[in-house]
Amino acid sequence: MENPTYQRLGDHSETIQIDFDPAVITYAEILEFFWSWHNPAAIQWSRQYMSAIFYHDQLQHKVITERIARVEQEFGSQVNTEILPLTVFYLAEDYHQKYFLQNEQELAHEIKRYYPGFKDFVDSTAAARLNGIIGGYADPDLLEKELDMYGLSPLGLEILKRYTK
Repeated sequence: MENPTYQRLGDHSETIQIDFDPAVITYAEILEFFWSWHNPAAIQWSRQYMSAIFYHDQLQHKVITERIARVEQEFGSQVNTEILPLTVFYLAEDYHQKYFLQNEQELAHEIKRYYPGFKDFVDSTAAARLNGIIGGYADPDLLEKELDMYGLSPLGLEILKRYTK
């Protein structure tokens, strides 16, 4: 199905696509993070929420398969995470984009001053970081170093600090 929605998902699965700079972090390091919080032995219970890694090219496929062998040894069980080629990636609907940030309206309003176009807001690294912080995925030490870089008002900074306590 083309252009699936949350209500009309068809045979698609919810996933994320990570854009990264390989000079900063390697694909293998991203996979290490994935395996550190993912249960590779979990059995798929629905297509929508299936356990999968989608690869873009043969090099990524090779890195994944090499790591799976080690994961199976470490966990002592078979990896049930599907390894599939990426064919098409559809962005989630607008209300799902930067979901946590959009629901913190004061901060969303502030960041949208810098990114008035919705696509720019969605593509913004700053908006992604703020969304992660609000969602509870903040490293307090790193956040303290970055706070001034976001260009937020004193009220915006206070709101953001609430999420790190």
